[in-house]
Amino acid sequence: MSAFSQPMKAEDLIRHHEGFRSRPYRCTAGKLTIGYGRNIEDNGITRDEAEQLLANDVYDCRQVLIRNLLFWDQLDRVRQTVLVDMCFNLGWPKFSQFRKMINALALRDFSLAAKEMLESRWAKQVPNRAGRLIKMMATGEWPEDIGRD
Repeated sequence: MSAFSQPMKAEDLIRHHEGFRSRPYRCTAGKLTIGYGRNIEDNGITRDEAEQLLANDVYDCRQVLIRNLLFWDQLDRVRQTVLVDMCFNLGWPKFSQFRKMINALALRDFSLAAKEMLESRWAKQVPNRAGRLIKMMATGEWPEDIGRD
């Protein structure tokens, strides 16, 4: 059976016409667009799409941390979650600049790691988030006001 005898799906035709772009761009109508011509300026994204993007981003953060922190497997789940949240918020390049915190974690000195987090510019920029993460780092306990997966 040749390719021409198979029915073409609308998605195939749209992919061909639009092409894929992984970064936002302005389409010919001046609208912010991504992917295969998705007008995110007017249409946004659905909650399900946002959840999928978040799951992908969390996976990527976890993988970069596993590759770069030799002690990753020695941390409990709460502290791993703190680091994933920080890496997501900051990106790996800025996260990796928390050298004193990372060194404290390698020594399993969670109080010192929390202190290093507290004394950072990041903690001043996102005080509510940082405060919760610092407490989690210090105690190893999940906050009561946040659901668990």
